[in-house]
Amino acid sequence: MTKPRIGIIVGSVREGRFADAALTWFEPIARARTDLEFEVLDLKDYKLPMFDEAAPPGMGQPAANAEGQRWRNKLAEMDGYVFVTAEYNRAPTGVLKNAIDWAYYEWNRKAAGFVGYGSAGGTRAIEQLRNIAAELQMATVRRAVQIDIMPMWMEGKKIEDFPRHEKDAGKMLDQLAWWTLALKSARDAEHKAAA
Repeated sequence: MTKPRIGIIVGSVREGRFADAALTWFEPIARARTDLEFEVLDLKDYKLPMFDEAAPPGMGQPAANAEGQRWRNKLAEMDGYVFVTAEYNRAPTGVLKNAIDWAYYEWNRKAAGFVGYGSAGGTRAIEQLRNIAAELQMATVRRAVQIDIMPMWMEGKKIEDFPRHEKDAGKMLDQLAWWTLALKSARDAEHKAAA
């Protein structure tokens, strides 16, 4: 079996985003693993308009918008995801929710983990993403990384100054690997039986 592919989805596009610091910290931790392969899917690289297709993705039709179809095709290559999410007003970013809404089947029966950040560690954004993921038939892992950005902004601290985050990242990735492998095996067996 090939190594499962995990898309690290960077869910903020604003100038000066903290997502860059979170990704710079998290990506080497993820890539140090030997059981999973990772690819960064930065929403800055996908110019998705607000979802306006005539039919929802769950209807199974290709996206009329070329960028929307490019996004779906990339998601389809992945076996699981890590959402790097800001918390804006007790929710994930609008651009991340919009990107999620551009696809449906590409999310189904795959695992998801979370690296959240904000004044409350991204807790409420992650909570909402868990509900969205359930509707998309995803399996979310229990452990998440929740980064309180206030010490970074007010005291000049770095994520590395808080060892618990690396420990949480390791546990989250362990859980993600288990679920990703289990779900990939089940999908592969189903495809084989259908062939």
